[in-house]
Formats: sequence, structure tokens, C-alpha cells
Amino acid sequence: MTQAPFSSSPPPQRAAQEIAPGLVVQHLRTPLRLGDYRLIAFDMDSTLINIECIDEVADAAGRKAEVAAITEAAMRGEITDFKDSLRRRLALLKGVPVSHLQAVLQERLQLNPGAQTLVQACQAAGLKVLLVSGGFTYFANAVADRLKIDFVRANALAIDAQNQLTGELLPQSWGEICDGAEKRRTLLEVASLLRISPAQCIAMGDGANDLPMMGAAGLSVAYRAKPKVREQAMVAINQGGLDRLLELT
Repeated sequence: MTQAPFSSSPPPQRAAQEIAPGLVVQHLRTPLRLGDYRLIAFDMDSTLINIECIDEVADAAGRKAEVAAITEAAMRGEITDFKDSLRRRLALLKGVPVSHLQAVLQERLQLNPGAQTLVQACQAAGLKVLLVSGGFTYFANAVADRLKIDFVRANALAIDAQNQLTGELLPQSWGEICDGAEKRRTLLEVASLLRISPAQCIAMGDGANDLPMMGAAGLSVAYRAKPKVREQAMVAINQGGLDRLLELT
């Protein structure tokens, strides 16, 4: 039988409680031990990194306000069809040169505070790391290389012969669009590959399309998240860096 991801004699479960400024836990037994988990899955945009990449690429096309409005509504859960919202935003990016993506990567994209510390702590405790994003492989692969992440799933932008975005995505072996359902499926797929249970997984995100994978994991963590996500997460980091999760260990 797979060991549950808690110590053998945990304190009783607690209702929502701010145990330190900006750090809320609910329905969670603490302290935690990282070593009881085997996989940590991160959303990318606004969770592991500081920006929404699609919004910054749209800025290069002079369409940031329009694209960002759709992004925000989708993250709040007001647009429930993520695939449709993504296609709408992608269509607005048709003709954007790839050079603008490179500029976003080099000039705007940064890791969020505590990201490297948390990832390294998890790796030191023996966890594998998954980056699963409704964003794009162009950015996700660069972030994964920087943090030595084990698994990546994200959307692949289609680029035409003039090195410009077509406004569409490339089909991949698993499908075309990584939405909330695909994030959950990916978490479970990697867990199966590692021969571990979902209870041995941690999932971290900030938007509504992260909720399916967060609900499947043994530990769900909201990072500076939308209200709907904070309400459902077992841990909500509302201030400070991603590494505040380590305060619970």
C-alpha cells in the first residue's frame, strides 16, 4: 500500500488558518515532510514566472489590453472554456515576429521569488518536477532548462515561413491545447510513470485552469492566486515567495 503523504502521527486537521502573514492553510495536517511526496507540478505563467507570456507577446503587437482582458477573465473562471479563450487570444497574435518572443524571454521573463529555492529543495528531497502550462513551449522549455525540470507539457506555437506566428498551435502527440483537463491528465500520467499515487503529488497554480490538477494532488498550493483558487487550495501563499511552502515543513 502506498504511504500517505503525512507523518504517522499528525496533529488534527484544521480549518482555514493564517499561520503567518500571507500564508494560509486549510484542511491540512502539518508539519509536512517533502520526502513524503515524489512529484511537484507547477503552473508556469504567474506561478513559476512573473508574467503571463501571451500578454507580453501581445504587447509587441499593440494588443495587450485586449488579450490581457481575456486572460484575466479566464484565470478568474469567468470564461469557462479555456480552449476557446486561448484560440481567441492566439488569433490576435497572428503576424507577430518570433523576435518578439525572444525579447519577452530575455527582457521580461523572470522566475518568481523563491522559485529556484523551492525547486532545489524539492529536488534535494528526491521529488521529480513537472512544469505543465497553458502557455507555450517556447518559454516553458527555457524555464525548464534553467531549473533542471524533469517533465514539461505546454502548447506549441505555429510559425510560418516568414518566422511569424500564424495565430494557431501545432498538434502534439498528446493533443493540441493544454487546458485544465490536460493539466490534470498530465499530472496523473507522470504519477503513473513514476509508479506513485496522486496523494504523493504536490500541485501549485494561480488560475482557474489549475484547479483540476490541484484537486487531483495530495497537496494543493495556490500562489498569489485568484479568489476561487485560494478558496479551494490547501495552502495559499498570498505574500512572499514560492519557497514559503517550506515554512510548513
